[in-house]
Amino acid sequence: MIEKSNQQDFRRLRLNLRQVEVFVATARGGSTRAAADRVSRSQSAASTALAELEAALGAELFDRIGRRLVLNENGRALLPKAQALVEQAAELQSLFSAEHAAPLRVAASFTIGEYLLPDLVAQWTRLHPRSHVHLRIMNTFQVSEAVAGFDVDVGFIEGPQTHSDLVVHPWLNDELVIFAAPNHPLARRIATPAQLSQATWAVREHGSGTRLATDHWLMQNLEQVRVGFELGSSEAIKRVVAAGDGLGCLSRFAVAQSLGDGRLVELRTRLPKAARKLSIVLHREKRLGRATTEFLAHCSATAPRGAQVKTRR
Repeated sequence: MIEKSNQQDFRRLRLNLRQVEVFVATARGGSTRAAADRVSRSQSAASTALAELEAALGAELFDRIGRRLVLNENGRALLPKAQALVEQAAELQSLFSAEHAAPLRVAASFTIGEYLLPDLVAQWTRLHPRSHVHLRIMNTFQVSEAVAGFDVDVGFIEGPQTHSDLVVHPWLNDELVIFAAPNHPLARRIATPAQLSQATWAVREHGSGTRLATDHWLMQNLEQVRVGFELGSSEAIKRVVAAGDGLGCLSRFAVAQSLGDGRLVELRTRLPKAARKLSIVLHREKRLGRATTEFLAHCSATAPRGAQVKTRR
């Protein structure tokens, strides 16, 4: 027997998961055409689903700007809960099927994505062959934007983050290293601040967490920093430095192999050490699914030897 109050509660559910899924896809793609591609529906079906959702809620969720749909304050309030609902539905759907769970979406800044996560992801997939990881590598600013926009489940960054929608958890200790080619004039001596101020530097681009840390460290301790090269990857910086007479400044994780094989040498200086934290960044409104929680635990348990892990969930 169904009580009258329960019947009333049931009748109040005027929306469905397909509508919510279309809303989330539209928020990510900026149009119902993009949403239709994401959810494998026609554009007309996606437009109808979105219109029905707005009618059911009694509120518009987007501002129409030309052909683009931009979340308004109603849509921004709904998005975290809608995203969580879609993810919970996907988990529920996979409970009794042989299909693989939805891939874990991870974004990482270049140092972490190129030198730390590949091994961690490979170990994860060996232990969880049915759990796939889609890894996107970009600079720290772009990682933060992807997490804030619910485009990824979790981000790994190497710079500070102050976005109001994000929560940052310290993960690993890192250190910046100044390096040069083995035949550089400063390679076999202790470089003074004056000598470092006169050198030509190869550094990462603006928006990179490494660039932010490098600027902060060097500008605090040198009269000037003469930037000769701004490059979008650590590998490019190492190649430029190894082939010329410039200096580079990167994470120890990024240069460890090149220092070990002698292609580059670490400069001895009188500067204070430049320690920093590598961090995990999450959306404060996002409900962590089982795969995300277990993946973060895996990254904590299998962190590089000697690094201090402080991940909290």
